[in-house]
Amino acid sequence: MDLKQIQKDIWQNKINKGFNTTNVEKEFCLLYGEVAEAFDAYRKKKDDLNEELADIAIYLMGLSEMLGFDLEAEIIKKISKNAKRVYKNVDGVNIRISD
Repeated sequence: MDLKQIQKDIWQNKINKGFNTTNVEKEFCLLYGEVAEAFDAYRKKKDDLNEELADIAIYLMGLSEMLGFDLEAEIIKKISKNAKRVYKNVDGVNIRISD
């Protein structure tokens, strides 16, 4: 799977279909709405949770393209950063103690 290409394809679909390509605030709100829909599907044990999760990823990739970020590269960097972090369990809660 090439996330970089998928991100470009999602952006092109937004252009082709006349969806929002300029209002960042609106995209954040729409993304938030998709997260709420996914949670609702989970909570109600609906069969379309998988689609709702896919919608979140699609909105996130579209927003990343709108903002000029290569989401694939950012995910790879963040995974590496997270792997190096050290945590300590304090009363059942993991507390980050170093990066």
